[in-house]
Amino acid sequence: MFSQNSYSAIKMFYEDVKQKWISPGNEPANFAYRGCKIVIILENASFHKKAEILEKIAAEMPNLVLEFLPKYSPDYNLAELV
Repeated sequence: MFSQNSYSAIKMFYEDVKQKWISPGNEPANFAYRGCKIVIILENASFHKKAEILEKIAAEMPNLVLEFLPKYSPDYNLAELV
């Protein structure tokens, strides 16, 4: 369930960036290939790495790249400092 919520949040963010790119007059069909490259850094939790969700993101959002923090690296995760 959490992986679906993560997908929904990423999709909403992607659509917001896409709308901002389209608003000056760019063609919506060109966003995936001429728009900005979007990189999102996630913690290495298993629910972020579900194969079907990653495949869905790759198919629907080709200019979005997910990068994962290394395992056992709380120093890189700001939430761990709180």
